[in-house]
Amino acid sequence: MADTLILGIESSCDETGLALVALPQSGGAPTLLSHALHSQIDMHQAYGGVVPELASRDHIRRVVPLARQVLSESGKSMSDVDVVAYTKGPGLAGALLVGAGVACALGAAMGKPLLGVHHLEGHLLSPFLSADPPEFPFVALLVSGGHTQLMRVDGVGRYELLGETVDDAAGEAFDKSAKLMGLPYPGGPHLSKLAANGRADAFELPRPMLHSGNLDFSFAGLKTAVRTHLVRLGWLEQADKLAAPENQAVLADLAASTQAAIVEVLVKKSLAALKSTGLKRVVVAGGVGANKLLREQLDRACARRGIRVHYPELHLCTDNGAMIALAAAMRLQAGLATLSTEPAFDVKPRWDLATL
Repeated sequence: MADTLILGIESSCDETGLALVALPQSGGAPTLLSHALHSQIDMHQAYGGVVPELASRDHIRRVVPLARQVLSESGKSMSDVDVVAYTKGPGLAGALLVGAGVACALGAAMGKPLLGVHHLEGHLLSPFLSADPPEFPFVALLVSGGHTQLMRVDGVGRYELLGETVDDAAGEAFDKSAKLMGLPYPGGPHLSKLAANGRADAFELPRPMLHSGNLDFSFAGLKTAVRTHLVRLGWLEQADKLAAPENQAVLADLAASTQAAIVEVLVKKSLAALKSTGLKRVVVAGGVGANKLLREQLDRACARRGIRVHYPELHLCTDNGAMIALAAAMRLQAGLATLSTEPAFDVKPRWDLATL
C-alpha cells in the first residue's frame, strides 16, 4: 500500500517552512522526506523585531519556491501529494492567511483535501521526528515565542494544561532583555552567546513565581529587573556605552545572570510538573528548547531522578513545515482529523491548545 504524502506549510510568524512527510498505511511512524525553511531574521533586524506586514509579504514571495524545492528534493510532484496541511493558528493573522491561502489554492486546483494544524501542537509533537522519539504519556514544556506552557500529554489530541505564563513568556524574556542590552534581533540567541562569557551569579535577579505553589510562569518582572540594573549602570538606551568594549564583561555577566534565572524557573517548574503527575518522561519543544544551558541543566536534573528527556532535532526547534506535516500525519493516524476538499479560508490568530 502506498504511503499517504502530506505537504506541510508553516507561515505563522517570521519563518516560511515547507515539508513533505510520509505516513505509512501499515501503521508505522511518519517519516520526513524533505523540508525547506526560509528565515526572515535579516529582514527584520533593521526594525528590532517582526514587522507583520513585511512578514506576510515575504511569505508570499517564498512559499511557492520552497514548495517546489521540497517536492524536487523528495522526487515527488504535487500530484503525488495526498493532503495539504497548513498552520491555522495561533500566529500573526496576515502571515497565517498566506499559508492558508496557498493551501486552499493548491487544494482547489489539485483536488487535494486540506487540514488546518495548531502551531503549538506541531511543536509539541516535533520530537517524534527525532532520533530518540518519546512515548506517551509525558509532560511537555512548550517554550515557543510568546508561549510558555506545561502540558500533560496522554496521546495525540489529549492535552491537559498544567501551567502557563501569566505575562511575558520565556522567549519574550530572552528577547526583551537582549534588546535592553543593545543586542540585535532576534535577541535570545545573541543573549545566550554573550552569556557564555559571563558569570551567572554576578547579578541578583528574581525567579518569578518559582515558589508560587502552582505551575504557572511569569517573566515580566525579570525583564524589569534587568532594566533596573541597566539604569543603575547608566547604560539604558545608551548605545555607545552598551557597545563599548570595556563594558562587555559586565554585560556578559548580566546576560549570564538573566539566562540562569530563566532556565532555573523552567527546570524547577518542569520537575514540579513531573512530580505532580508521577510521569517519568518530559518533552521540551519550541525555540527556547534549543538553549544549551536549559538542555544541560534539565538533562542533569532528570538523570538524577531517572526521567527521560526528549527534544526536537536542533534544526527543528524553530518554526518549520516538518512539524506541521507531522502533526497532520499523527492526527490522521489517530483518527482525529477531518479532511475536506472545500476551501476553508480561515485562520485562528489566537487558539488555545487545550481546546483541541
